[in-house]
Amino acid sequence: MNNEIIPKQPTYYEEVQRKGYSRRDFVKFVSLMTAFIGLEQSAIGKVAKALETKPRMPVIWLHFQECTCCSESFIRSSHPIVADILLDKISLDYSETLMAASGTQAEAALKNTMTKYKGQYILCVEGSVPLGADGVYCMIGGKTSLQILHEVAEGAAAIIAWGSCASNGCVQSAKPNPTQATPIHKIITNKPIIKVPGCPPIGEVMAGVIVHYLTFGVIPELDRLGRPKAFYNKRVHDTCYRRPFYDAGLFVESFDDENAKKGYCLYKMGCKGPTTYNACAVTKWNGGTSFPIQAGHPCIGCSEANFWDNGRLYERGSSFAGFGIEADADTLGKVALGVTLGAVAVHAVATNFGKSKTIHEHQAEGNESEHELES
Repeated sequence: MNNEIIPKQPTYYEEVQRKGYSRRDFVKFVSLMTAFIGLEQSAIGKVAKALETKPRMPVIWLHFQECTCCSESFIRSSHPIVADILLDKISLDYSETLMAASGTQAEAALKNTMTKYKGQYILCVEGSVPLGADGVYCMIGGKTSLQILHEVAEGAAAIIAWGSCASNGCVQSAKPNPTQATPIHKIITNKPIIKVPGCPPIGEVMAGVIVHYLTFGVIPELDRLGRPKAFYNKRVHDTCYRRPFYDAGLFVESFDDENAKKGYCLYKMGCKGPTTYNACAVTKWNGGTSFPIQAGHPCIGCSEANFWDNGRLYERGSSFAGFGIEADADTLGKVALGVTLGAVAVHAVATNFGKSKTIHEHQAEGNESEHELES
């Protein structure tokens, strides 16, 4: 009989303190995460209490067919606590890319976590699983990716599929899909799975998914495709600051033309924003600095399944819904004549910055609530 006592895990706030962060840093982090996961300001205290009192949840992070861009995005989140606390503690369980151990020690860490915390750990998967040629395309320690996934998933409380590779197969499963790359949800069907697609997903989105699970002990509300609604409930098109130009029929005709310099809509250049659900235009990248469209490049729809096979990246779609009508880019200018650009701009700006305003309000609320949350 195994009488080994499982060591008590420290809470996240204890790790914050151990790493030298101040109470103010912690409150700002909590405020930011509360906003990102779509909660009201009144929930800041609940999220803070969860991170203060709940022990750290063990996490196993597996890598299969992928380029590691999800890990790269996560460790570059705008708030240092994400990397120093969430990810640093993850690496002490098992993460093939980031953990210090390797070989026998790494395998021992994996087995120990699976045994001691069976039914309690989160399994994060980055990459698709190759089923072709009996799995020889991606083997680790003599085991196929499929074998490893089944073994580790058995004792997981929940699974997070990071990025488009794990969520929908991504580029590896593009036609003709030589390795038979397969997303996680088509292999594991008896566990709750959260898909966080994107190539890569936004670091703050990844952190928000983990914080939600830590706070409430359940997966966040998902859309019909299994993605968290807090981050994938709006099209990039709906929150894009270039939306007024689309509604006015003002489009970039070629890269670096005068229209491009004026910041007109990139739809004719193949922008997939009208059919892509993601938080890029609101949360943005690199600490809220920018996102592809703001940098002058059309959205390629990387968070949607089969984006690599849905036509050429720089060719526009034929039609899509806009303001209650079906119209293509050639007729939108005529339709928009009856609406002043100023009025449309007000609508679009309000839509685009609604959530951003909420995030700033949460941050302000965090500052105001700091004394209330002092222990």
